[in-house]
Amino acid sequence: MIRINKSGSEQLRVQVGIFKGVEYVDIRVYYYDATKQEWKPSRKGVAFKRELLPEVVKALEEVGGK
Repeated sequence: MIRINKSGSEQLRVQVGIFKGVEYVDIRVYYYDATKQEWKPSRKGVAFKRELLPEVVKALEEVGGK
């Protein structure tokens, strides 16, 4: 898992998971719940089949100006 801090109370997490035998890449915003003192996933995010990762990376590079 890779964590990218957005602010003191939000992180962007990139991780790989398996659902029904299919590998997925999940990119999701997590927020810090101060009452429970733990990070929790928000509804903000996207998951896609890992086989699409090269296309997603290419699109991000184009948007980023590389």
